[in-house]
Amino acid sequence: MFESTIDFPFKSVLSFSRLIDLWRQLLSKGGSLDTAIINAVDQELKNKPELLEPITDLKVLEKNRNLIDMLLNIVFPPAFNDQDYGAAFVPFQNETIHVTPNFKRLWPSENCMDFGNVTTLDEERWAMGRIVTACSLILKTFYDLTFSIDFPLIVKMDDPETHLDRFLKISFDSRFVEVQKTKKLKPLSDADKEWILAEGNDPNRWLKIVPPDRFLFHGFGVCRAVDVTDQEVLSSLKRDLIEKESLFSSEGFLKLHEKLRIYLGQPDLRMDLAAFNGDEIMILNPEHKMEKGCIFSDSEHCVRADFSGSLFADVVEKGEQRVIRDLRNCQKNSRVEQHMLEMGVRSLFVAPLYYQDKFQGTFSVKSPKPGAFSMLDTLKLQEITPLFSMALNRAMEELNNRVQSIIKEKCTAIHPSVEWRFNRAALNFMQKENPNVTELEPILFPNVYPLYGVSDIRDSSDYRNAALQSDLVEQFEMVRRIIGLALEKKPLPILDALNHRIRKSIEEVKDNLNSGDEVDKADFIRKEIEPVLDHLMETVPDMRNPIESYRNIVEPTSGVIYHKRKEFEESISRINEAISAYLDEEEETAQSFFPHYFEKMKTDGVDHTIYIGASMVEDLKFDILYLKNLRLWQLMVMCGVAWRTEDLKATASMPLEAAHLILVQDTPLSIRFRPDERRFDVDGAYDIRHEIIKKRIDKARIKGSSERLTQPGKIAIVYSHGREMREYLKYIDYLQDENYLEKEIERLELENLQGVYGLHALRVAVNLEAARKRPFVAPESVKKGVLKL
Repeated sequence: MFESTIDFPFKSVLSFSRLIDLWRQLLSKGGSLDTAIINAVDQELKNKPELLEPITDLKVLEKNRNLIDMLLNIVFPPAFNDQDYGAAFVPFQNETIHVTPNFKRLWPSENCMDFGNVTTLDEERWAMGRIVTACSLILKTFYDLTFSIDFPLIVKMDDPETHLDRFLKISFDSRFVEVQKTKKLKPLSDADKEWILAEGNDPNRWLKIVPPDRFLFHGFGVCRAVDVTDQEVLSSLKRDLIEKESLFSSEGFLKLHEKLRIYLGQPDLRMDLAAFNGDEIMILNPEHKMEKGCIFSDSEHCVRADFSGSLFADVVEKGEQRVIRDLRNCQKNSRVEQHMLEMGVRSLFVAPLYYQDKFQGTFSVKSPKPGAFSMLDTLKLQEITPLFSMALNRAMEELNNRVQSIIKEKCTAIHPSVEWRFNRAALNFMQKENPNVTELEPILFPNVYPLYGVSDIRDSSDYRNAALQSDLVEQFEMVRRIIGLALEKKPLPILDALNHRIRKSIEEVKDNLNSGDEVDKADFIRKEIEPVLDHLMETVPDMRNPIESYRNIVEPTSGVIYHKRKEFEESISRINEAISAYLDEEEETAQSFFPHYFEKMKTDGVDHTIYIGASMVEDLKFDILYLKNLRLWQLMVMCGVAWRTEDLKATASMPLEAAHLILVQDTPLSIRFRPDERRFDVDGAYDIRHEIIKKRIDKARIKGSSERLTQPGKIAIVYSHGREMREYLKYIDYLQDENYLEKEIERLELENLQGVYGLHALRVAVNLEAARKRPFVAPESVKKGVLKL
C-alpha cells in the first residue's frame, strides 16, 4: 500500500479452496441454504476446474464473475450490500476480487485496497503491521504460538456526495487464508519466543525468525469497514479545543468549522461563537481574519443592545438552547433575524455557553436550508457544546490576564469600583497596537462628588520631638559617664574636651531641638565619639564592659538609642492600623449602597478620599440620594473612628489623641488618572482648590483666636456654602437622636488659609460611651437616616 523502506517479503496467491470447502460443508449438512442452489454451485465448480486451483492470472475472475459473486454471497450477504463496507482481496496484496457498493463508492479507483496516504498509520507502522500479521498466521499454524495483534487502522476518505471527510475503521479477516510451507521449518528458540511476546518491534529479526522464502499464503483476505466519523471528529474536536490556536488562528478556526460540518454531515453550515464581556460582545466566525492570538483582537465587536429583542437575547436571558427550523416562520422578527435572512440563513441552532455555572457566551450553527437540524443533530450538538464553553472560558481568562498585565504595567493596583474603566482602556490599547502609542488613553471621570475625611494624631510633631529629645539626652548621658570613667583611669586633655562637647550637646537638646539636630547629633556620635570608644576598649583597662553595655542598648544599624521614639512610632502604628482596619470593614458596607472610588493614606493618622458619580459606574443609574447616603455613612463612621482612637489610649505607651475632620464640597469636580504618579488627581484649575484645602485644613484655626479647629473627641465639618451646612445639620440632628453625637453644636468661622478664604465649620462632640455599643455602622441605620431626611 505504501512505498515503505520495509518491503513485504512474503509471497501469496489467490485461492478459493477454503470458501469452496465451506460451500461443500453446507451441502453435506443440508443446512439453511437451499440444497438446489448448493448443488447448482457445486456443478458449476466442476465445470470450472480453474477455480479449484490457485489463481495466478486474475483475468480468470472476469470470466467467472457470476459464479465468484455467488460463492462470495455467504461472506458478503446481498441483503446488506447497501449498508456494509467490505472487500475481498489477494492475501496481503492490493488486488481486490470483490467490493460492496458502499466500499466502491468511497474508493472509486480500480484498486480499492490502495488506501494511499489516508491511513492514520505512518508508512513504517503500516508495513510493520503487515509483516507481523503474516508472521502471526505462520506461528499459529506451524508453531502453535498465538498472540493478540492490535492493529487499529482508521482511514479518512472524501465522501463523493457531500465532499466531506468520512472516517472508517478498517478490520481484516484472515479465516479464508491458509499458510503452506515450501521448505523445512526453522526451530523456534525460547529466546525468540520471549522476544516475540515481549517486544516484537524489529522487522529484520521477525524475518530471521520466520524466513519468508519458506512459506506461501493461499486464499483471500476480507476487509471490513465501520463508519466512525462521529467518534473520530468528536475526539479531534476535543483535542483541538484544548489548543489555543484552534480559536485564535484563521487556520485553526477553519479546521474547527470543517470538523463541525463533517460531524453533522452538512457541507454548508456556518458556525459562530460569541463571548460576552460585560456589555460588549466579541464574535468569532470564519469570515473574520485572526492573526493576533487574542479573542479581543481577533473578533468582531458589538454591544448587547444590538441583539435586543432577538432570539439570541432570548437564549441568553432564559439560559436555554433554541432550534429554529425556518427563520421565515420565527416569531422573533428583530433586525438580527432580518439580517440573517438577507444573508441566506434559514435554519439555526443557538446554545448558551456556561463554564462552572458562569455564563460565557453563545454557540450557534446556521444553515441555508430550512429544517436542517433534526433532533439527532441537536443531541450531537449538545455533546460538543461543553467543549466550546471550556475553550471560551480559557480565552476569556487569557484576555483578562493580558488586560491585568497592561493595567499593572501602566497603572499599578486599581480600585475595584473603577476597574471596568481601566479594562476598557487596556482593551482599546490592545486593539490599536500602535508602536507609537505607549500609554493608555486618558482616564477621566467628570462630574464626581468628593468626600474627604481625616483622623489626625493631635500634636504628633511635639510628641515626636519629645521622644527624640529623651533618646538623645539618654544616649549623651551614657557616653558622658563612660568618658568620665576613662578620664579617671587615663587623664587625657582630649577626653576632657570631648566631655565638654557632650555636655553642651545635652544642653542644646534640652533647650531647643532644631529640625537638623537629629542628623547632626547622630553624626557627632558616630564620627567622633564611637572611634574614641573603640580606642578606649583596646587601651584602657576595665573599659570594655561599660562600653559593651552601652552598645548593647543602642540600635546596631543606626548606632542611636531608640526607646522613646519606638514607643511613639508603635503608638502611631496602633492607631493607624485600628483606624485603617475599621475603615476597610465599613467600606465593604458602603460599596453595597452604590459603587464608588475609595482610597486612604496613613501618616500621623489616616485620611481617606471618596469619589462618587454617574461617570464612575458602567451600567448603573446614579442618583443624588446615593451621595447623601454616603455622606451620612461617613459621618457615622467618623464617630466609630473617634471611639476606637479613644479606646486605645488606655493601653498605649503614649497617650496620643486623634482629632477628626470632614471636608464638604457640594460642587462636582473631575478627576483624572495621572500615569506618572499612578494615582487619581483632580482635573482643572477650578477643582484644584479642593486639593489645596485638603492639604491645609488640618492646621486651620478659629477666626480671632489661636484655637485649633480639630479637637480630640470631636468631629469638625468644614464647608463653604450655606446649603452644605444645612444638609449636615440634618445629619447631625439625626445622629444626636441616635446617640452618636452630643447635643451641643459649634458654628465656627475659620481664619483664612494661604490661598483659601471664606471657610466655615460645624464642630460637634462624639458620644463616646454610646459609640462603644456600636462596633460597626448598621446599613439599615444609614438608609433610615437618609429616608428620614
